Amino acid sequence: MATSELFAGEKDAPKPGHDPSGHRSRLRARLVGSGEDALADHEVIEYLLMTAIPRKDVKPLARTLLTRFGSLAGVLNADARTLAGHPGMGETSAAAMKIVAIAARRLAKAGVEDRPLLASWQALIDYLTIAMAHLKVEQVRVLFLDVRNQLIADEVQGEGSIDEAAVHPREIIKRALDLGAGAIILVHNHPSGSPEPSRADIQITNKIAEAGRLLGVVVHDHVIIGRQGHVSLKAKGLI
Repeated sequence: MATSELFAGEKDAPKPGHDPSGHRSRLRARLVGSGEDALADHEVIEYLLMTAIPRKDVKPLARTLLTRFGSLAGVLNADARTLAGHPGMGETSAAAMKIVAIAARRLAKAGVEDRPLLASWQALIDYLTIAMAHLKVEQVRVLFLDVRNQLIADEVQGEGSIDEAAVHPREIIKRALDLGAGAIILVHNHPSGSPEPSRADIQITNKIAEAGRLLGVVVHDHVIIGRQGHVSLKAKGLI
């Protein structure tokens, strides 16, 4: 591994007399023997850091990451450069965090592929929550569905507030027609944490639904994702 890839924290030698191997062995034994609830959040981060920083006590570093980013999900979804610049971290350690986030998103997405989404609603919400709940900016994406309500494409349509400056109803419906989609599900996140819809959310949804009706594209729902949960505009009777 090139020295230039590491920050100072990753090159530190262990403190004299300090041998973390016993603690690491106990963590590993708990993880293997007791399942997913065996480790606390800081211990999960610690275990990941152990793979990147093999000769140093990383428990204090794990705790400072949790303090800074607020939660396990916050750490795993943090920007890679920000993680790498955290005291004691570096590119190798940041990569250890990011690969878990990537794997989680891909695993969750696999749960919604090749199956009718309306019949796999909780799997869809799990996927969207993993992908969007911790984003720092609003992201608008559209799920394009075939006649069996299976996913054709999941595309980011824009970033920023969900209004006609960021989301163009005609362009969304045109894209659906280009893909041969018979229906769509609109999704966006609220970085504030609360998923409650705004007036703009409701207005743009109805404009897209009206444009879709004219051309035979059904808007099944508009789902808003936040750290505090999710809201379905259809379930609220707003579509």
